[in-house]
Amino acid sequence: MRTLNLLFLSFCLADAKGVPVEQRRRVVQSFSVRRNASSDTTPLQVGNGNFAFGADITGLQTFKPFAIMYTWGWHNFSLPATPGQTSIQDYTGLEWWTHGRLVPYEQPNPAQNDISNWLRENPHRLNLANVGLHFGGAKVAESDLEEKTQELDMWSGKLTSSSKYNGSNIEVQTWADSDSDTVAVQIQSLLLKKGRLGLFLDFPYPDKEKFNAPFVGHFNLTTKHKTTLEKLSPRSALIKHTLDDTSYYTRIKWEGSEATITGPLNGTHRYILTPKSSSKIQLVITFSPTPIFPRNKTTYHQITAASRTYWQNYWTKGAFIDLTPVKSDPRALELQRRIIQSQYLTAVNSASDYPPQESGLVNNGWHGKFHLEMNLWHTLPFARWNHFDLFHRSLPHLYTQLLPSSLSRATKQGYKGARWGKMTDPITGRSSPGEINSLLIWQQPHPMFFAETDYLSHPNISTLQKWDTILTETANFMADLAWYNTTTKLYDLGPPMYPVSENTNPNTTTNPTFELAYWRFGLDVAINWKNRLSQPIPQHWVTVRDNLAPLPIVNSTYATYEGIPNMWLSPETTFDHPAQAGIFGLLPPSPQVNVTVVRNTAERIRETWRLEESYGWDFAMLAMNSLRLGDVEQAVEYLLHPVFEFDDAGYAVGGERVPTPYFPNSAGLLVAVGMMASGWIGDEGVKLPEQWVREGAVVEGFVTAL
Repeated sequence: MRTLNLLFLSFCLADAKGVPVEQRRRVVQSFSVRRNASSDTTPLQVGNGNFAFGADITGLQTFKPFAIMYTWGWHNFSLPATPGQTSIQDYTGLEWWTHGRLVPYEQPNPAQNDISNWLRENPHRLNLANVGLHFGGAKVAESDLEEKTQELDMWSGKLTSSSKYNGSNIEVQTWADSDSDTVAVQIQSLLLKKGRLGLFLDFPYPDKEKFNAPFVGHFNLTTKHKTTLEKLSPRSALIKHTLDDTSYYTRIKWEGSEATITGPLNGTHRYILTPKSSSKIQLVITFSPTPIFPRNKTTYHQITAASRTYWQNYWTKGAFIDLTPVKSDPRALELQRRIIQSQYLTAVNSASDYPPQESGLVNNGWHGKFHLEMNLWHTLPFARWNHFDLFHRSLPHLYTQLLPSSLSRATKQGYKGARWGKMTDPITGRSSPGEINSLLIWQQPHPMFFAETDYLSHPNISTLQKWDTILTETANFMADLAWYNTTTKLYDLGPPMYPVSENTNPNTTTNPTFELAYWRFGLDVAINWKNRLSQPIPQHWVTVRDNLAPLPIVNSTYATYEGIPNMWLSPETTFDHPAQAGIFGLLPPSPQVNVTVVRNTAERIRETWRLEESYGWDFAMLAMNSLRLGDVEQAVEYLLHPVFEFDDAGYAVGGERVPTPYFPNSAGLLVAVGMMASGWIGDEGVKLPEQWVREGAVVEGFVTAL
């Protein structure tokens, strides 16, 4: 694999002048989100990557119980009481024959349904609270408000919401702190002074549904948990929320008006804050797993100032693309909208200390757990858009934290090295029981992709050392998982396994195209890593890399896997993720990849693939494949495909199979646009439509793709 030990920052400027700060501000604010009613599925959010507050049309959670979510805490339901299934140690999983031996996999055991279900559902994230307007006990619906308007200014992180109730104006400003679990709220209305408007805080109990969307938790299961109120001062209070063995704290501080806080109301966990003396109140609400809170920012002004600084730095210090000068092609403006809004939303939901769940911090898909195979999509945009501060929030420490459990998983299965899980959490490192969860493998080389991306922008000994152990143990497992076929004298992948598409028979899936290509890529990076460190290279890595089975070809096209029946001839082989496109798009060119066969494959995908049933990052992957093949027009068409849908606020629509929003789509869009802006090593430069460049489209500061 070709690597160059230098920083590949592409400053591909259409007018050679860059994108001035004022131009960036104008472009960002031209796509401010405006609404006149609450969405039923997507809140407008303020947040910082580790914390997010989702709001309805009031700027709070008055009528729609959207979530306040975070990354620092997780909750467990009580273990089952079923005899023989009362502890985690009772769980055995299932054994599958794997090349002549029984291998234990983390899968639901029909004889252990209760503990299997418990392990899948626990731990899970919590919705911290709901915060909304309290109309003095009157029953008020959203329809009772008049002249409702709302605007999210992504340049500053400010959400402004205005309405009128009984002839009185209500204006709410909502902000999030840049580096703590804090929301700042300002409410202005004569109704405050009249005692007819206040604020409520309500605390839910978690639920067990797989997709807690669009709302998270139950507000009627009040006997299952407990809240207590402590008044800290005349202008502050503390609420402790206890759920089973989990507790966390909410501190409320207010200024601008005297107020009283009371509660909980009978039979609920709802508290009411009632201002007394002013038509304006400013609140700072902070959440913490302990009663110890940060002291550096405790006022409304401090939080708003921090938000403005954070977001202006975000927009001015990273890469940027401006397509607004393009007037002849309306696609450019729509793509620009998706780009700006996706940048904001990924910074709010995905720039985390840990990978986000696929629905980010909006709701609780998959019980709030993250999927390691999706981490490539979630995190890679921050590198490509030159936000390495956000890239490094979770990398490489995520893999360091998960390394012990991954080493243990591989050892229990009789393999060397570290086998990374799929659907997991940062607390336990377990892979949630599931057949696909335990047999999916394309998350394995992700550390190599991340490390190589990191090194090419930071080619120093520190980068090499911090990734070395992770890559070593990853490569040890990858080389050991490959099975030597005594008939072909080559190394095979599978069975049993699931490829990227997750829609094949695991007992017959052998040598899937994408996984074979990714295995070569990963082992190549690991070998080069040892060379850079002047360390010995394990011979088995080299042997496996050089003798992996060839990429399977059917009628001059790449197949999903070796021996697949009826490739391209059956609807059963042309749906879900067309991962074979990723071998020349997401992955860099390789001597093992025949570009003519890639081109034939791309054409068959366009002709036969059931993209109308897709829901994911397929379109971004296909766009990158098109770019490497020199078809910029097709890349644009994929990124604006009608199935690849983004709502009015820029959220990627999930569809029937996954909840909305689906953030791998947002990240995939940004990864593909990054390639359009800067190309890849060996073919650097702008890959936008020529007419767009002639009309003044400009890009700046992107990190070139591998």
